[in-house]
Formats: sequence, C-alpha cells, structure tokens
Amino acid sequence: MIISASRRTDIPSYYSEWFYNRIQEGYVLVRNPMNIHQISKINLSPDIVDGIVFWTKNPAPMLKRLNELERYSYYFQFTLTPYGEEIEPNLPSKRNVVISQFIELSDKIGPDRVIWRYDPIILNHQYTVQNHIRYFEMLAKILKGFTKRCVISFVDMYRNTRNNVKSLGLEAITNEDMIIIAEAFSEIAKKYDLKLCTCSESIELSQYDISHAHCIDKDLFECLMECKLQLAKDPNQREECGCVASIDIGAYNSCKSMCKYCYANYNTDIVDKNYNLHNPKSPLLFGEIGKEDKITERKMVSLKDEQMSLF
Repeated sequence: MIISASRRTDIPSYYSEWFYNRIQEGYVLVRNPMNIHQISKINLSPDIVDGIVFWTKNPAPMLKRLNELERYSYYFQFTLTPYGEEIEPNLPSKRNVVISQFIELSDKIGPDRVIWRYDPIILNHQYTVQNHIRYFEMLAKILKGFTKRCVISFVDMYRNTRNNVKSLGLEAITNEDMIIIAEAFSEIAKKYDLKLCTCSESIELSQYDISHAHCIDKDLFECLMECKLQLAKDPNQREECGCVASIDIGAYNSCKSMCKYCYANYNTDIVDKNYNLHNPKSPLLFGEIGKEDKITERKMVSLKDEQMSLF
C-alpha cells in the first residue's frame, strides 16, 4: 500500500506535527470527500505501508524529525515555481527560504528522493513563454545535483478555481506554446542533468526526450526498496495520469498556501474554518468524530513481492 500525503493539501508545510503523531499511533482517519460522514481508518504500520509520497511547497516543518520515518520508504514531490505572491500568496520567499529548504532536504535524503515540480505552467503578461524558459534555467542551475528529475505540466482551468484566477489575466496555452516550452526545457534539462517528464498531459513530447510522469512511481519505490511491488495504475485518476494506486490521507480546502491555480482549494473562508478546526492530536486532519459518522477499517496489505528474481 502506498500513502499519498497529499494531493489534497500540503501536509509537510502545515500539518507535519499531526502527521508524525499519526505515524506514532499507527493509524489515521480520513473522511470520504464525497460523503463526509464516511470515515476510513487507515493502517500506517511500516509493515503495511510500502511507501509514502509527500507533496509540498515548503517541507521546513518536517525536516528536523525525518529520522522518525527511517522505517518507511518515501520521497518528496517538491513544487518550486517562479511565481510571486499574486499567484502563490502564502508561501515564504523562494530566494531566501524555499530554495534553501529544497537543498537541505536533498542533503538529508538524497537527490533521487526529491522530485522537482515546475508546475503548473501558466501564461500571462508577466509569465510569458520566454520568461518561463529563463526562469526554468535559473532554477535548474541552482538545483543541479540536488534533484535528478523534474515534472512539468500546463495549467488546467478547473471550474472551482475560475474566480481565483480571474485577476491573473491568464492566456490560453496553445500546442505551439507547449512545443516551444518543451523543446527549450529539454535542452536546459540535459545541460543540468535532469530527466524531464510531464504530469497528466495528453500531448506527446517524446521527441524532446520528455516522458509521461508517474508521480506515484512504482519503479522508483522498487529501486528504493530493492524489491518488486504488485501495484496497478490508479483507477481513480485521469486517463493521462500514470500514477499507481495509493491512499490519500489529506483533505480538500485545508491548504493555507491558497495558490490561485490549485484545484484542491476553492474557498478561503472554508480553508480558514477547516484550519482552525485542526488538532494535531486528533486522528482526523481537522474536526472531530460526530454522532453521524461511520468509521470503517480499510482492509490493507503490503504489496511487496520479495521473492528472488533472476531478472
């Protein structure tokens, strides 16, 4: 079983104490986003959890306690973009804080386990195609040796984020724009020893040595654990998504970063309300168990195949 922590919110940045408490107690409760009174109890024992994928824009609160994860295989999907506070309003300074946290994380766990995400790529009067190319090279140069892989994607216009992005003056991204960016990014990636891939994009860019990403990556986990995993593609993700199956332990409308483009948040008031209901000692990310809630223990097993193989 793979744990995703989390596509829905930035657990390392805002809920790291809660996460470490859940690891210590060996389980977490997760509300079904489609039925809030339906709660799953997820076993977090290292004997059951085959791996953890952390998604973050600022892992600083986690870094001093990484030794508590020594029994787990894990890696980070680390989003680092050139956007300012008009797009990513609550992030610390990229220049003074976030980049140094990226480097510190890589020093602690190794460049194979820190995946750089330059996504989503958005276009407007400030972030033009040529500016993205320039920004990407600036960051790639700084991060050389601290990561081996970069994931890119082009922004999707989600219905629940349309109001958030109105002020940004976004421009439609054409196939021609994608090709220009892909070709330039590919040359830069080669220069700085980066493997480049796309996340949930239907456009084929293999001619530029850009593959389709598996953000929850069976192959990477197999390399980290030195054994095979009996994992299939996640049926709950889009067709273009190459991720294998996982269990997400986050919650929508709970990330305080409030990035304008993010599909996981759509209402600042709800985010503030949920964040204020957070209790680091609760098995739920926020709120408490109510009379109408039904808790079901999810049946889970390790999917490791540790039989010897000649191939």
